[in-house]
Amino acid sequence: MARTASNMIALGTQAPDFNLVDVITSNKYTLKDIKGVKGTLIMFISNHCPFVKHVNEEIVRLAGDYRVLGFGFAAIMSNDVENYPADHPDNMNEVARKHQYSFPYLYDESQEVARAYKASCTPDFYLFDDELKLIFRGQLDDSRPGNGIPVNGRHLRDAMDAVLANKKVPQNQKPSIGCNIKWKYAPES
Repeated sequence: MARTASNMIALGTQAPDFNLVDVITSNKYTLKDIKGVKGTLIMFISNHCPFVKHVNEEIVRLAGDYRVLGFGFAAIMSNDVENYPADHPDNMNEVARKHQYSFPYLYDESQEVARAYKASCTPDFYLFDDELKLIFRGQLDDSRPGNGIPVNGRHLRDAMDAVLANKKVPQNQKPSIGCNIKWKYAPES
């Protein structure tokens, strides 16, 4: 399996807006619809990626633990579904129901949202503060398929706990590693 690192965009970057369809409800959501009073987590994931499959249950736990504390959540799937049919919206819906996603699972058909966020892999995590400024980007934790390290969401949980404690989020952050986003055509630099 190919390993692609996330782009570590500048902390403080303003969250790009979006208007995407949730495959679970068929409702459209914008960034403001997702925004939490404490912060907002945008996750780029996909159905077929072994790295995402490896952390899926922790993503669900994380959302369950922190949504009630004032964080908003959304997952976005931006892969080319023509060449990767496992990521088709019908399959997205099936995966979301199987894992009981409590957050919208949004389909970025044009891939414009992934480009706006400079997303490069799945999973990729972007945590924004209450003003939608980036305070964390990168990996969930150190666990990867086959490395024997338990999935615990430590890096992202530490960042969210810092927000809740009114402390500064540590800026020494590690990029996520996962499957590359399956582009319809090469992204512009």
